Amino acid sequence: MDFLTFKSFISIQALIIFYYLGAVIMPISIWFFLIWILRKYPFVGEAHKKGQEVFWQSLSKKLKIKLVSFFVVIFLFMELFWRMLFEFLIAYMQMRDALLQSSLS
Repeated sequence: MDFLTFKSFISIQALIIFYYLGAVIMPISIWFFLIWILRKYPFVGEAHKKGQEVFWQSLSKKLKIKLVSFFVVIFLFMELFWRMLFEFLIAYMQMRDALLQSSLS
């Protein structure tokens, strides 16, 4: 009942599981979902392929490298933000537990 009334928080182990779900499983799942959509709906796959060809042909090699680098850096920053968010949540829970222990003593 304490869990349902938020008197006790979700455990740190659950936060760690959710962190890995968001950091590893979610990007891989999105990638496979994109592949599934492209195969399931041929018109989407054809439009994607044609758009990709036109887009990449219009870019110089230097711009292609910059674009790929940009998305890699953005992805890494998103992963860093995700990690920092969960570190904050875990630290908050640890501080709350420490304060509760000190108030009970």
